[in-house]
Amino acid sequence: MGVLRAGLCPGLTEDMVQLLRSRGIKTVVDLVSADLEEVALKCGLSYKALVALRRVLLAQFSAFPFNGADLYEELKTSTAILSTGIGSLDKLLDAGLYTGEVTEIAGGPGSGKTQVCLCVAANVAHGLQQNVLYIDSNGGLTASRILQLLQARTPDEEEQAGALQRIHVVHAFDIFQMLDVLQDLRGTVTQQVNLSSGTVKVVVVDSVTAVVSPLLGGQQREGLALMMQLAQELKTLAQDLGVAVLVRKWAWPVVLVVPLIPGLHQVTNHMTRDRDSGKFKPALGRSWSFVPSTRIVLAIGEEAGAPGSQRTVCLTKSPRLPTGFQETVDIGTWGTPEQSPVLQGDQM
Repeated sequence: MGVLRAGLCPGLTEDMVQLLRSRGIKTVVDLVSADLEEVALKCGLSYKALVALRRVLLAQFSAFPFNGADLYEELKTSTAILSTGIGSLDKLLDAGLYTGEVTEIAGGPGSGKTQVCLCVAANVAHGLQQNVLYIDSNGGLTASRILQLLQARTPDEEEQAGALQRIHVVHAFDIFQMLDVLQDLRGTVTQQVNLSSGTVKVVVVDSVTAVVSPLLGGQQREGLALMMQLAQELKTLAQDLGVAVLVRKWAWPVVLVVPLIPGLHQVTNHMTRDRDSGKFKPALGRSWSFVPSTRIVLAIGEEAGAPGSQRTVCLTKSPRLPTGFQETVDIGTWGTPEQSPVLQGDQM
């Protein structure tokens, strides 16, 4: 609960706030849990006024219970499913990116993670006619590649220009810049100040490890706290503003075998080996593992005769589908949509 201040609720004046603070009552919790008779005696305030004030504060700040049916109806009306423009990827994601959730794409160098991010941005901007905020933290975004993806979707130059205008690019090369970008976006939407062509529907972070990994390890004890602050900003942004957040993570150069993808030997998303069990786990630790609702891992195919552009996409975390499912895709064809992109709203 909040700090007591004048105007927080009817009847709470500046003089009353100062008197309460002089007795160590600084927050709403302090007031509602205190013995009001003793507070009235020590502060020289009316007991009846304090009781009325507590009633108002409880009504204003208490959390009221919801039943499952109410929560489900709210979820149906506030959730939209945004196609990525890649049919095989949509299949693993249960139709596409969900607003209100953080989706993570992982994989080793050259596995096609940035390609997925660019395809998603191009499809949402052109096919779904929605705004995209693309946060580039490692210089991997190129306008010429996005233009190529748009040209594969439409020959109309006006449509291409319109889609490019809906992709808003911000460079953030450290975690503080990235936090500023996310907080500014949340503040802009909260104040109902929209972008020139509408509100943002998808936020692409490419990549989160580029700004987090330099802070972890060594003597930088604040690194974990900053990482979790970033995680909280991403989840809050997704849930409060109803946007879909796509986070890209690259890997440490550690070669390992992915058991869910037989025949493939690939560096997976920021993986390391657990000292006790010997099993592989995400290198950002257990704290980060709870951040994304859905995680997919890209791996480079190495079977005999497999084309160099072939990738295997494996679902390793999902709130809706069993994990372990995988699809084989050819990233060389990702410039052309595999299915007609449709914005699916109000459905689960």
